[in-house]
Amino acid sequence: MATATTFITRGRRVVSSISRRRFSSSCQNAIQQQQQEKSQPGGGKSLNLYSAINQALHIALETDSRAYVFGEDVSFGGVFRCTTGLADRFGKSRVFNTPLCEQKARKFHIKFCFMQGIVGFGIGLAAMGNRAIAEIQFADYIFPAFDQIVNEAAKFRYRSGNQFNCGGLTIRAPYGAVGHGGHYHSQSPEAFFCHVPGIKVVIPRSPRQAKGLLLSCIRDPNPVVFFEPKWLYRLSVEEVPEDDYMLPLSEAEVIREGSDITLVGWGAQLSIMEQACIDAEKSPTLVALQEGISCELIDLKTLIPWDKETVEVSVKKTGRLLISHEAPVTGGFGAEIAASILDRCFLRLEAPVARVCGLDTPFPLVFEPFYMPTKNKILDAIKSTVNY
Repeated sequence: MATATTFITRGRRVVSSISRRRFSSSCQNAIQQQQQEKSQPGGGKSLNLYSAINQALHIALETDSRAYVFGEDVSFGGVFRCTTGLADRFGKSRVFNTPLCEQKARKFHIKFCFMQGIVGFGIGLAAMGNRAIAEIQFADYIFPAFDQIVNEAAKFRYRSGNQFNCGGLTIRAPYGAVGHGGHYHSQSPEAFFCHVPGIKVVIPRSPRQAKGLLLSCIRDPNPVVFFEPKWLYRLSVEEVPEDDYMLPLSEAEVIREGSDITLVGWGAQLSIMEQACIDAEKSPTLVALQEGISCELIDLKTLIPWDKETVEVSVKKTGRLLISHEAPVTGGFGAEIAASILDRCFLRLEAPVARVCGLDTPFPLVFEPFYMPTKNKILDAIKSTVNY
């Protein structure tokens, strides 16, 4: 097994026992075949979301000796316990703590003499043909690493004319509301990264999705930012297959079919939107004297590159679109979806595209219920759009 021993930088020769490996076409063909075969995995063990992520990380490390997990406090399980047991099973040379620093270089005394920050080190590790799985403790603290992600990871392949890449880099980060996190632990920064060509942005809605999507991200030949809804770490529980499976990226999923309006969301917001859809079915509407509103609900899953075709087909059927996300409404990714669908479906729309999002304020603490896009806010927007 090829493992890293030392890195010596600052003008001197880099010494490493990690061999350079490129992504082979046979590997990619195998991944594509596995995605097709296991896109609909069967039943399994009942797990919550953090346990499903932990299981995915175990599989990633077990099936690929080039995989490494690192970040702040990951060796003892991390803040949310997603990396529990990894260091004990795979050793501290493959699962290890980094300094509490997302960007700047800092010395620390373990096997690596000098290391860039979490993301910078991950880029170098991935560029050498490894699977670098970096954890940022909270998505709110990913901003110091923003330069490394958007100016290095995203452009690595492009600036070298496809001679080099850091496609084995996956950056995990808990994001979104948690009930009491306030302005430093509850932000939803996904739109910042959706503006950057060269990286993928993925957000799961449930344990089964989290495991399959995370394994796909780790094995994808492109750098990925994987946001994990911290609100769901222990609240969301479902049957998760115990075997190794992957779910395709950039394919939206219609999780509820309907005929009157299309709802699009991602992450923890999907459960809120589904509750609104159920209540809408019981709500009278002025359109054609129907007794209830039939809602079609779509989980985008991958925000970049996102599945425009699935959303377009749905909106052309229903004639209406509502988008909901926790991030502030101004500049949120919902605006991009609205603009794209308006361009593609203008003549089929029967009402303006609606958005139910967070407010244009820093994320509050005691006023979180007023900030969040709740079920009642979504239900009111559904009624307003259908009755337009």
